Amino acid sequence: MTTTPDDLGGRLTTPRAAAIAGVLFAALIGTSTAMLRLSVPPVEGDSGEWLDSNQYRVNLALWLIPFAGIAFLWFIGVVRDRLGDREDRFFASVMFGSGLLYLAMTFVAAALAVALVRTYEAAPEQVFESGGYEFAREAVFALTNTFGVRMAGVFMLSTGTIWMRSGAVPRWMVALTYVLAIMQVFGPGISLWMTLVFPFWVLVVSIHFLLAGTDPTIPGDERAGTP
Repeated sequence: MTTTPDDLGGRLTTPRAAAIAGVLFAALIGTSTAMLRLSVPPVEGDSGEWLDSNQYRVNLALWLIPFAGIAFLWFIGVVRDRLGDREDRFFASVMFGSGLLYLAMTFVAAALAVALVRTYEAAPEQVFESGGYEFAREAVFALTNTFGVRMAGVFMLSTGTIWMRSGAVPRWMVALTYVLAIMQVFGPGISLWMTLVFPFWVLVVSIHFLLAGTDPTIPGDERAGTP
């Protein structure tokens, strides 16, 4: 006789402290982004002087990104755990995929930036003469401010849709999610600081999860409170 998943008892939930991962992600990626924005000038008119004057701050900002990525993976797990059995498979797939794409693009952009800094340290003149500097700058800009920020917006839109359909969070949070997601998708050209919208949203969501408790009761989730 085959044992069904229902025979295994209640659904396991993550500890309440796991929501702190979102706070850590917001703090780390927000700090890293702010440091990079203040240390590295826009692509247009960039002469590369920051490689000498702000190299320490840039290295520190890039060093924070892998730890922010680890925290973001935990945050995705917390979001999915809060949904329980009411998770919509279609939108959950979009949410999970866009989250991983955002993280992958962030890592690739950081790796290119690290490679640029290290190459400059080894052979400063060759970096500019070969055209590698311009290529790396344009690639990092495109990954972070064109593609990555929009994947973050898709992550927010899909998450907000799941929340709206399941009733897992208050309506004000769903509305806030949609507004900020639209800013992420259509607003990157307005300001380079638009990349800070996503960590701000993650911070708000994580604080709400921390204050709401460990095991939300979602209407229709019959096993949410099963011992």
